[in-house]
Amino acid sequence: MSVAATPASVHVRAPGKINVYLGVGDRQDDGYHPLATVFQAVSLYEDVIARRAADFSITVTGDVDPDTVPLDDRNLAMRAAKLLAAAADYHGGVALEIRKSVPVAGGMGGGSADAAAALVACDALWGTGFSQVRLHELAARLGADVPFALHGGTAVGTGRGDQLNPALARGRFDWILITSDEGLSTPAVYSRLDEIRGIDGALADDPPPSLDVPVAVLHALRAGNAEDLAETLANDLEDAAFDLRPELEQRLLHGVRAGALRGIVSGSGPTIALLCADPESAQHVQAVLRETGVDSLHVHGPVPGARILA
Repeated sequence: MSVAATPASVHVRAPGKINVYLGVGDRQDDGYHPLATVFQAVSLYEDVIARRAADFSITVTGDVDPDTVPLDDRNLAMRAAKLLAAAADYHGGVALEIRKSVPVAGGMGGGSADAAAALVACDALWGTGFSQVRLHELAARLGADVPFALHGGTAVGTGRGDQLNPALARGRFDWILITSDEGLSTPAVYSRLDEIRGIDGALADDPPPSLDVPVAVLHALRAGNAEDLAETLANDLEDAAFDLRPELEQRLLHGVRAGALRGIVSGSGPTIALLCADPESAQHVQAVLRETGVDSLHVHGPVPGARILA
């Protein structure tokens, strides 16, 4: 495709995610932990608008402290754009406008959604014509959650979470999210998990924890049954997140008392995800929380991954 045939700007929307199940293996020599997780993309989105430019730049808008979002190569969206340019041998740049709705450092993959959206937007803006498979390969080089933000829906992730297999999920699952004004460092949560396991007596040569996603999780998703899914929610990072931020456990318990089926820390936290029986139940939980001064968001899943908007 010639440059003349490409659009002047491209608007892409990508979803945040909840890990409805997250099993974490022991830390490996490379510093990473093997994972077995089930992602669900939910209706809380990041919007990325890519415009033609001679160089690379980023602006960020939305309900976010600008100091918490880097505007240089530390930003995953910037790295995604430059990675695609290098892979396509493209010598121009792009001006990226990121409109954030997913909490920063909230355990919902907002930065990964930005990166996935940037890949799709720049591919269309520059007319590189990369296949979905090739975009997935580039996404995997950027971070464990980026490939899932590209595809969306519900999926089992293994390895570092970037090896995806779609999981059938019927119907709709309704979640109430209790967000936090203060983010939580993912490396800090993993480090605390290692410390907790060490205190509990785990040895370096012990066999790693089982990383099989329980069949009950997949059955509940396939059946579209929120009550069954609630019984299977699990996150190996939860105790570490609670240890670093004790108030998170109280928020989770508060949400359950308000009528949620069950709650879970989303990813590495600090966002609390409360699974509800149906949309009406979610609205009730949100109203109860509001009466006690707790702000929350009502989202649902699964939803598609990064998509170009007209």
